[in-house]
Amino acid sequence: MNCLSICNAPNFQSWTKMAESYDNLTSSVKIAMVGKYVGLSDSYLSVVKALLHACVACSLRSSVEWVAASDLDDESARLTPQAHATAWETIKSCSCILVPGGFGDRGVPGMILAAKYARENKVPYLGICLGMQISVIEFARSALGMERANSEEFDPETPYPVVIFMPEGSRTHMGSTMRLGSRRTFFQDLNCISSKLYGNSSFVDERHRHRYEVNPDFVERLESAGLKFVGSDESGKRMEVLELPNHPYYIGVQFHPEFKSRPGKPSALFLGLILAATGKLQAHLDKA
Repeated sequence: MNCLSICNAPNFQSWTKMAESYDNLTSSVKIAMVGKYVGLSDSYLSVVKALLHACVACSLRSSVEWVAASDLDDESARLTPQAHATAWETIKSCSCILVPGGFGDRGVPGMILAAKYARENKVPYLGICLGMQISVIEFARSALGMERANSEEFDPETPYPVVIFMPEGSRTHMGSTMRLGSRRTFFQDLNCISSKLYGNSSFVDERHRHRYEVNPDFVERLESAGLKFVGSDESGKRMEVLELPNHPYYIGVQFHPEFKSRPGKPSALFLGLILAATGKLQAHLDKA
């Protein structure tokens, strides 16, 4: 007896149904992906797939509009005005904005401008890892008047280091120095959008990959100005999730929710972004 005679035949019914459903979709949603590696889209493959999973769950096709962060800043306006104008036209034509993870300072000014545009114009925004740190820097500059607020990664001499190197990390050895793998995040406010999207859970386990994080010394000042840190690690000192009240959807997370997204089981936060972009988030939350 061979193994084929005792194994059940594979059941592709649900997969086939999902594929056929996707083939018949006619509506789409435009998502501005603002990053530094947009010339090599595979750099963001897991994010693109997570957006696809969320869009399919909303019966939509995903239309990712790639925006080079460096084209958004003031230097681009001076040196390459056409690229600058095109980049901003693209941003303004999209229903939501996503700033993914990354390392290094290239494109950071443009990302900050994108986060500011999303915040001020009530455009749904999701910042992942670096994208969360960008939103903290932008808010500190705009809401607290800290014009030189920055990450230690980008400006070691900043007087307002709102993002710092992990206290336990090594500054001299790059190998094995990142906070990696699945870590638990505890929601401080169960009434926040993030907790509701995760099924009204008091905690969530998501995968991490970073060396820099929000400086706990600035959390109280940031919150007093309106930014809310709704999720943290078990110590309460490591900020994991931020939200901006009175905004349709402005969320930043230190972890990488795209890593656990799957076809038929989209990441909660990516799903929330697409629902917010299409005006369906509140109805979804009301049913949760």
